[in-house]
Amino acid sequence: MAWRSSWRLGAPLRRGSSPGWKQAWGRRSIASCIDPSVGLTEEQKEFQKVAFDFAAKEMAPHMAEWDEKEIFPMDTMRKAAQLGFGGIYVRPDVGGSGLSRLDTSIIFEALSTGCVSTTAYISIHNMCAWMIDTFGTEELRRKFCPPLCSMDRFASYCLTEPGSGSDAASLITSAKKKGDTYILNGSKAFISGGGDADVYIVMCRTGGPGPKGISCLVLEKGTPGLNFGKKEKKASSLFLRQVGWNSQPTRAVIFEDCAVPVSNRLGEEGQGFNIAMKGLNGGRINIASCSLGAAHASVLLARDHLKIRKQFGELLAKNQYLQFRLAEMATSLVAARLMVRNAAVALQEGREDAVALCSMAKLFATDECFAICNQALQMHGGYGYLKDYAVQQFVRDIRVHQILEGTNEVMRMLVARNLLEA
Repeated sequence: MAWRSSWRLGAPLRRGSSPGWKQAWGRRSIASCIDPSVGLTEEQKEFQKVAFDFAAKEMAPHMAEWDEKEIFPMDTMRKAAQLGFGGIYVRPDVGGSGLSRLDTSIIFEALSTGCVSTTAYISIHNMCAWMIDTFGTEELRRKFCPPLCSMDRFASYCLTEPGSGSDAASLITSAKKKGDTYILNGSKAFISGGGDADVYIVMCRTGGPGPKGISCLVLEKGTPGLNFGKKEKKASSLFLRQVGWNSQPTRAVIFEDCAVPVSNRLGEEGQGFNIAMKGLNGGRINIASCSLGAAHASVLLARDHLKIRKQFGELLAKNQYLQFRLAEMATSLVAARLMVRNAAVALQEGREDAVALCSMAKLFATDECFAICNQALQMHGGYGYLKDYAVQQFVRDIRVHQILEGTNEVMRMLVARNLLEA
């Protein structure tokens, strides 16, 4: 593995000479109460350091520019793939790193301190590669996984439709079997990487209504009839610019009589919904981990600001109310991290409570981490609302985490269902 090389943690992150980005992630405070390496094995600490170092050197210096100019940083992501981050939990025989769900969470948390939006896309790409590795035939694994793990090719996950968000089982994109192909018609909405990605994992209806009528197909860019909507921008009354996640393109994906080989199906007909949900269980851990990275960085930003900002003749760090709020932020961060890592272990072990624990972790971590980032912005006062300061971007980028991969309202439904059916 590339990350086994000798690495060291990078210097504090900066964005040019702008004062608002000075020591943006602060000192990592290895001995502090929020140290993310506590409880990890030596090997886990090693690749965590690699991820932190990559975030510091390759992501954080460009985070604001990627956001402002809506740049999809393919070259940077390919550099991440050289470290094994393109197929973290894909099997090694097709180019993956073969790491665990807990290892994956640790890596995504570290990378997100450099750029949440870019890391979130990498997490979606990893989920797609894992789905092909897990449910694809040997031919599909050999064809798609190696270039996905190297990120020579990028992947997108296509589940959400204009008329079916949380109610994913009601999707209407259809695939009619005709000989040895499916004829695919319909559209998907809010697809990360749409138009720029090379491989699309598409949930479509091959049977009757409900979840048992859904199958999963792998579609390649360039397939006749595969089209893309306009990139989400502010320039049109029909297409609105996203609040966050601006370093990844988001488009509608449109299918008009696309011919897809039957051999490109993952699993059997009717298994698509189960495949989608299994993918999302891991996706919920991944996106919660991205929230952890943003919250960790924001706690350090808030701490450093309190230690240098003076009001009423003394440092803000001496104000007991702000001390208490900082303590609450740190406590919530550590609690969320423990919950996410516990769920990651449960998912890796295939435990019966894994779905509920992943839902709990996603619900708690994304809610609490957003509150942490928002409070960090508040502690910065008016400066926190300026785009020269990193904290505002963390707030914008992780707000959507409470919505995607299943809204937090749906997470509550899944947890309640588990309790009531016990």
